[in-house]
Amino acid sequence: MPTPQLRLLPVSYPGLRRGGGGRRDWYIYAHGATTMLPLGLVLNTLGIGLFCWAIFSLAVYALPFFVALSIGMTAFQSGAGLIGALLIATAGGALTLVLGQVAVAVTRSPALRIAIATSFAVPAAVAGYHVVFALSQIGMPSLVWREAFACLGAVCIGGTALTRLTVFAETRLFSRPGW
Repeated sequence: MPTPQLRLLPVSYPGLRRGGGGRRDWYIYAHGATTMLPLGLVLNTLGIGLFCWAIFSLAVYALPFFVALSIGMTAFQSGAGLIGALLIATAGGALTLVLGQVAVAVTRSPALRIAIATSFAVPAAVAGYHVVFALSQIGMPSLVWREAFACLGAVCIGGTALTRLTVFAETRLFSRPGW
């Protein structure tokens, strides 16, 4: 007895010609690639720019974040629970930020202002170093260049944090009568 053969049923696609020959329309295949390449480049550039903006904007909050993290971990390990540790950590971080900004604004001595602002800038510089070092690993195989860019990023981000804390106090300092 002969073995049965598998027969495929004909499938019709509306809009396509029947028969052989003819030309193939290559435009539909090239259209997606040529659109996605510039779109991908533009979106990647915008994403990296947004990430850099976020790093520079959040640099001032590195010290309050570290303080909040330390207080929260200590509270959690001492039995405060998850919600209690989160509340205590948030209050501690906010208090650190507010006290730092008030201390910079109220202090009359420029040396003390710079010391307070430096205490905020050093953790920002450390965080900036690690972020830039991690990002430079994506495109640079040389350790020397990664270190160089990481040090440059630490200086830039630490300087940004220092400037953001002292810029409002300096305008008040120089706007007083007698200067």
